[in-house]
Amino acid sequence: MSQNTVAHLIHDRNARGQTKIGWLDSHHTFSFGNFSDPNRMGFRALRVINDDRIVPGAGFGTHGHRDMEILTYVLEGALEHKDSLGTGSVILPGEAQVMSAGTGITHSEYNHSQTEPVHLLQIWILPDKQGLKPRYEQKAFPIEEKRGKLRLIAAKDGRDGAVTIHQDVDLYASVLEPGDVINYHLQPHRYAWLQIAQGIATLNGEELRAGDGVQISVEEQLQISSQLGAEILLFDLG
Repeated sequence: MSQNTVAHLIHDRNARGQTKIGWLDSHHTFSFGNFSDPNRMGFRALRVINDDRIVPGAGFGTHGHRDMEILTYVLEGALEHKDSLGTGSVILPGEAQVMSAGTGITHSEYNHSQTEPVHLLQIWILPDKQGLKPRYEQKAFPIEEKRGKLRLIAAKDGRDGAVTIHQDVDLYASVLEPGDVINYHLQPHRYAWLQIAQGIATLNGEELRAGDGVQISVEEQLQISSQLGAEILLFDLG
């Protein structure tokens, strides 16, 4: 990690934890599994950002979760999901999926393809209440709605067609073409996390690459741009 201003703390992609086994290559922005770093225990309600690549036909067998909002954002390929609520689905690029684990849920996640890898971000957010009723939601967001602008894909109130999460978080996605510029004003007493999902982007003049994350802790005008193209997630956090 390096610090460029009081406002920003950059979590360098090369300092992430890693789990690499035969079928999975996962990079952990925050402490997860065997990766433990007291400086990387999450940020506000954001607890996990795992950057996962899964080989064809493989995946996570049935396992359980409790009291966590789990979001999946597929970047390339297709992810097959099954859970104890009876949900069976395939998550594709451009879709946002949320699973509220609440009082307890089991699920499995597999690469839907037998020939192509799948690349995804799995995000865990601490809920604002314990013991919620488990639920599942999945929505598609056309690339046209994200190209060169921020598209709200998850929010506490589910506004503007976003999926609903049980926490004071607005999650935006954007696909930046070369030359695109996005401006975002972080309001007083709010916090932000910028995750570079793919490509190369610039935040207020500082270059960031896929896997980099930036925590932002004061009111600020954010300018996000790209000269080569990028896909980003921006979390506005209470």
